[in-house]
Amino acid sequence: MGLSLSALLCSRAAHSPPSSSSAFPPLSVPTSSRLAITLTFSPFPPGDSRSHWSSVHRSPHLRLSACKQQVTRWPVELSSDGVRAEVGVTGGLHVWEVLWNPDHRGSHAVMGISRRDCPLQAAGYNVLVGGDEQSWGWELKTNQLWHGGHSVGLYPEKVRRCPSDLKPNTSDKEDPVEAPLPIPERVLLVLDTDARTLGFVVDGIFLGEAFKDLPPGVELFPAVSSVRGGASIRLRYLNGATRDPPALMALCGLSIRQFLGEQRQNQTHKLPLAPRLQNYLLSTH
Repeated sequence: MGLSLSALLCSRAAHSPPSSSSAFPPLSVPTSSRLAITLTFSPFPPGDSRSHWSSVHRSPHLRLSACKQQVTRWPVELSSDGVRAEVGVTGGLHVWEVLWNPDHRGSHAVMGISRRDCPLQAAGYNVLVGGDEQSWGWELKTNQLWHGGHSVGLYPEKVRRCPSDLKPNTSDKEDPVEAPLPIPERVLLVLDTDARTLGFVVDGIFLGEAFKDLPPGVELFPAVSSVRGGASIRLRYLNGATRDPPALMALCGLSIRQFLGEQRQNQTHKLPLAPRLQNYLLSTH
């Protein structure tokens, strides 16, 4: 059965549908099997405490919803305002979903992680998450990474722009200035405290490690900061994994789903597998 299944999957892989028109597939970075499997798990219920913004560790200019999953910034001038999650993590791999409407970001819209003592309010318009040594942030409008109060590079690294997206040269001797990559509403924040890395998933594409060498053994929290009045930001904890390697069954299921492709995940009933295995593939998608 294994040989027939392998032949079937290989023959069908050649007829996969064309890739998405999204700008992100060319920027894809290979994921670890640990992360790939975690992304296939069913999300935790929304009421999980890891989906909550903190009612204490937030700017007074951020209003917290009753469910504690959403904060909304008051229209206050000359103020930078942030919030961190209620629950932090010290070990394992963890994935959160952050929903933030691009039309409600403005300048200095930052998401990332912080330690417990990251400042969450400041006068003027500034980057808060990444504005000191206690936090690491991705500024969505400019694609810049921030830590220690400094921009430390662009993310994703493998930025590829179409010629129409480039700003014109001011001089023939200067290289084209690349326009920032528009970031959609939904972004997954991927924190691997074991590998000490932070990365992001956009449009289903893992964009690689934004930060490496995060401090070991300290509690880290998802965090955001904003300067735009009316900005609403929603948090949800999706899933996580321990340091242990993935189970063999999960790895096999991942390989089959990858061969099928995103457009054919509902066709597992056509595979030469026992009904129990077909149900397993469906339940983990």
